[in-house]
Amino acid sequence: MDIVFVGAGLANCLIAARLAAQRPGLDMLLLEAGESVGGNHSWSCHDSDLDGPQRAFLAPFTSYRWAGHQVHFPAFSRSLKGGYATISSERLAEVMNERLCASIRTGARVAHLAADHVVLDSGERIAARAVVDGRGPVTSRHLDLGFQKFLGQELRLARPHGLTRPVIMDARVQQVDGYRFVYVLPLDDDTVLVEDTYYADGPDLPAEALRDRIAAYAGAQGWTLDYVVREEEGILPIALGGDIDAFLAETPAGVAPVGLRAGLFHPTTGYSLPDAMALADTVSALADLSGPALSAAVRAHAATAWNGRGFFRLLNRMLFRAADPERRYAILQRFYGLSEDLIAHFYADRLTLADKARILSGRPPVSVFRALSCLAETKAAPGSP
Repeated sequence: MDIVFVGAGLANCLIAARLAAQRPGLDMLLLEAGESVGGNHSWSCHDSDLDGPQRAFLAPFTSYRWAGHQVHFPAFSRSLKGGYATISSERLAEVMNERLCASIRTGARVAHLAADHVVLDSGERIAARAVVDGRGPVTSRHLDLGFQKFLGQELRLARPHGLTRPVIMDARVQQVDGYRFVYVLPLDDDTVLVEDTYYADGPDLPAEALRDRIAAYAGAQGWTLDYVVREEEGILPIALGGDIDAFLAETPAGVAPVGLRAGLFHPTTGYSLPDAMALADTVSALADLSGPALSAAVRAHAATAWNGRGFFRLLNRMLFRAADPERRYAILQRFYGLSEDLIAHFYADRLTLADKARILSGRPPVSVFRALSCLAETKAAPGSP
């Protein structure tokens, strides 16, 4: 076996699909512990997060696309012209099964992995020239994190909802458990995905309370529920600080960590699709896909991405530690009053020096003294030795 991918999530799927298209002779295997590729998730991004070839590559995977999006805050609402797209886990599974069906094994839980093999719970040992670990986030004392947690329901309504574009943030809701907002994707005339979302200090997700809040939000929009199609939930990391080299060293030597396991996500928004696409580009361009070379290249890619995002982690520390939880929305409200180009640069991780100066200029929405205490980057989780 040339490459074994552990976990059939977004990052591993995009790498495998890219390699299959460019190097059809590779012998690859995707092992997924769950029942299907992709699990039960949705991944979204702005058109400006990707370049033209990346958007073209992702087009077959894309489930929904909209021209523009909206945000709502207590002080104002705003429409933005940037396009927005979403990949559903169902569509990801469809495309991967079309292209790589013989290379995918579901219900395959890995008990142990190393640079040149994996061992399944059944005891089966699979040898490989390279092993890629994409099993999702892990708790680490080397990362200082906040959390973006959500519960989402796909709602089938009795009558059309009237939305023509996504609502990326609706922060007009009661502020509880940190910065709270509702995220809404109109999937068709009568179906919406509604996610009750929190930028919170802790990962606890009181599911029943969030279901009640989603029902209350739908009622406030005048929507009459027919039935709930499906439900998804997530607890995404928001990076406040950390030691990326020590974090990556927690993955066994010679194994290539990818996705959230490599710290590859936007530090502030939590979006992982653009990072997954960028990593797939990096891997597909490698001349040497042996285990040591692949592991070294992926770790270097992850470290470079992390080290270039210190400004975002600074903003996150101000959001989580300089702002009172019930006032965190004011920081996002101020940010969404800035230019649309700057907002696009922020999401795409392409901030200029002028952009950074503009974000930090003016009267701060947090205490100056508390903000100053956030300047130094933390290197470990609170309470770690």
